[in-house]
Parts: sequence; structure tokens; C-alpha cells
Amino acid sequence: MSHILITGSNGQLGNELRVLSKEYRNDHFIFTDLDELDIADKQAVDAFFAANQIDFVVNCAAYTAVDKAETDEDIAFLLNATAVSYLVEACTTHQIKLIHISTDYVFDGCGCVPYREENNTNPLSAYGRTKLAGEQAASKCPQSVIIRTSWLYSSFGNNFVKTMIRLGKERNSLNVVFDQIGTPTYAADLAQTILSIIQYASTKPLQTGIFHYSNEGVCSWYDFAHEIMQLCGLSCQVNPIEAKDYPAPAPRPHYSVLNKTKIKASYGIKIPHWRDSLKRCLKELSELKNS
Repeated sequence: MSHILITGSNGQLGNELRVLSKEYRNDHFIFTDLDELDIADKQAVDAFFAANQIDFVVNCAAYTAVDKAETDEDIAFLLNATAVSYLVEACTTHQIKLIHISTDYVFDGCGCVPYREENNTNPLSAYGRTKLAGEQAASKCPQSVIIRTSWLYSSFGNNFVKTMIRLGKERNSLNVVFDQIGTPTYAADLAQTILSIIQYASTKPLQTGIFHYSNEGVCSWYDFAHEIMQLCGLSCQVNPIEAKDYPAPAPRPHYSVLNKTKIKASYGIKIPHWRDSLKRCLKELSELKNS
């Protein structure tokens, strides 16, 4: 039996891990969020780790308000980097394996070929800078896996898919950026991958380092929005616009497609196409609405 601590369990990924945990009856899960464990409080972290048997930590906790981070960088750094260093110290002391979630925003998006793990980072935003600092902290844990992901959505929380459905019902037309290219990631798929890595590492040596994970395929935000409208049967017209015509406080990478070769080869992971995963998420949302 593995004892698995999930931090940030009230977020999209944390909730998807909670759902999937029911299929792993031989493992013991501890789900925490701020009320149960403030990972930005070193004493609280040390006390919690001393009081609980833990084999794996999955750190889903993060400051994810990308635009707000531009004026709130100190607080973003506290949660995205300093708190990670506290987890790393505790994991190192107790010989615990750490899986830490990062982001495509560590890249500047100036490339045109899917980013590999070893490519140079150059974050454009405060959010990206704090998440890169978190990666650097996590890498100091002797047994750590850092997973960069992109465009995360799920049936839980607030995300692009839910926003498009709501606006698609409220409006006749909608402007969406077409010159930012990446890949949507269904949080349920990422959660399954994380649990597969834990199962692997329960019997074999953990393959450490940085890994990329998103769904397969490539699209723009416009393509993504258009597909959502089509699948939901919404008549809202989606109009493509350039990013410069939709100014935001935090600059986004124009191209942030991730190369997933490493995680597939290292852990035997099979990754669904983003369109297939979107259909599954929309079905889940429909079932939740009708339940």
C-alpha cells in the first residue's frame, strides 16, 4: 500500500485525482487544501509530515491567477516556489517521492517545434517566473518528477471549457484568439497519468526529472472554442482575433505545444487526442447537470 498526499485537492486536478482514487482501493490517499495544510507555512508542513505516513506527494497546489500575478508576484512566488521548497525539505527528510505540477508558461512561445524538456526556458509573465522557480525548487528533491502541462480544464472549477459553454448560451457571437497555439489538457487524463506513475514507482525505481504532458494534437484557442460550440450544439458564432486585439496584463506564449515523447517512453503512457478528451469532459458535465 502506498500512502499518497494530494495538496491543492480542491482544484481541477486535485478533484480529478479524488474521483480516480476510488479505483485504487489498495492505496491510502490524504487530500488536503489550505484548511487542512498550508504548504506556505513551513512549521505546518514539517508537523504534518512528521505526523503522517507518506510515500508520495502530488503537489497540485498553485497560484494560478495568471493576470493577477502581474501585480501580486510576491504572493504567487510564496505559493508557487517558496512553498515547494518547504515540501522538498520535508520529502527529502522523510525519503518521500514528489510529483510536482508545472506549466507551459515557463516557455516564451517563440518556437515553432513542440518543446522538449531540455529546451531553454524564458517565461514572459510573473506566473511563469514563479512556476519556473517552483520547478527549480522541486528539482532539488532527490526523488522528484516535475510534469509540465498546458491549457488545463475539467468538469470541476472554473476553466475555458465552462466559460465558452456559458458565453455560448448567452451570446450570438464571441471573439477568441487564433494566434496562440497549444494543446488542451483534460485534467482527468493528467490525473490518470500521475496515478500510473505512482503505480510504476511502487515496484520500480522512480524515473526522475522533468516531463511534458498534454493531450495529443494541436489547436488554437479559436479552434478549441469552435469545437466546444459544435459539440454542444450552440449557435454562437466564434470569430478569430489576434492576441494584440485582446490585451491582457500577462503576456501568453504564442506557441506552447509540448513534446510528450519522454513521458510516453519512460512510463508507457498512452495519451488521448484533445478532441476525444473534450467529448468525455462534455459528457461528464452533461451527466452532472442531469444528476
